[in-house]
Amino acid sequence: MLEKPCIQSRGFRNVESQGEIIGFQINIRSLYYRGLWLSQLRPATVIVNGETFSGEQITWTINDVTYTQAEMAELGDVHWGLLETATLTVAKEGGLESGSHEIEVNYTYSCSYFPPVVDTVLGGTQKRTLILV
Repeated sequence: MLEKPCIQSRGFRNVESQGEIIGFQINIRSLYYRGLWLSQLRPATVIVNGETFSGEQITWTINDVTYTQAEMAELGDVHWGLLETATLTVAKEGGLESGSHEIEVNYTYSCSYFPPVVDTVLGGTQKRTLILV
């Protein structure tokens, strides 16, 4: 079940590869009532405790397929539905420490009935606690 805010409580965790922590993940949901085609999304930024991550530092996983933000701009046939979470994986050597973190996710999208200059920054800020087990 999805939570109302864009940033979901579940899925906030560090990511490990070959025994080393290489980053962290955040689950978000689309706030647009129709869902979005990936080519409609504009690159996201993630800010954690004042540190900004953007561009190639962030990948999106939608329907179990992972995309770079550059790849998404070319994908007009992949849809992110309203009832599906997207997992943002942020590359950060060592990940995040256990504890409370201030998280902000910002992204925009284009719509046929909104001019590009009216794109709205979506996402929001949430306080989340990362508990390492």
